[in-house]
Amino acid sequence: EWEERSKTRSEELVALADTIKVLNDDDALDLFKKTLPGAGASLMQVSVSAVAMRSRAVGALQGAQRAALQQDKASLDLLMLTLAGKKSLSQGGFDKVLKMIDQMVDLLKKEQLDDDHKKEYCAAQFDEADDKKKELQRIVSQEENEIATAKDAIANLADEIAALEAGIKALDKSVAEATEQRKNENAEYKELM
Repeated sequence: EWEERSKTRSEELVALADTIKVLNDDDALDLFKKTLPGAGASLMQVSVSAVAMRSRAVGALQGAQRAALQQDKASLDLLMLTLAGKKSLSQGGFDKVLKMIDQMVDLLKKEQLDDDHKKEYCAAQFDEADDKKKELQRIVSQEENEIATAKDAIANLADEIAALEAGIKALDKSVAEATEQRKNENAEYKELM
């Protein structure tokens, strides 16, 4: 949703800037002159009243309002109110509308900059979190290797202890046998003597 909103906002800004550029360009004047018929052709002059222009603008704004997001509807309502108000009929209302459009464009630019800064901040935070995750994974891997090494050492020591215990038992047995043999030899010696 956020990406779609940012994309729409960027497209609106580009479209407004392009429209203003095209209408203010000297090439547009040349193009308008070329499209008008020559002096020999006659034109029927049609007068368009300010009221008709306002009603067309209000119609266009109502169409945009139906398609707009909830937060953008307030700005469109304000534009419609400016066009429909009594003062706008007697005083050049489009000057106010143009001023409001410029303010909206400035606001959109500011919001876009804020969004860009927030995106950069979030990207930096994601990178930092990813680095921490990799460091922790490396530490866990090292600890697991050390645990495996310690288990192997414990198993080797247990085998050595078992071997030593078996050696001690064998030694105790041989000592007991030797002691028994000496006692027997000592008893035989005492009998002989």
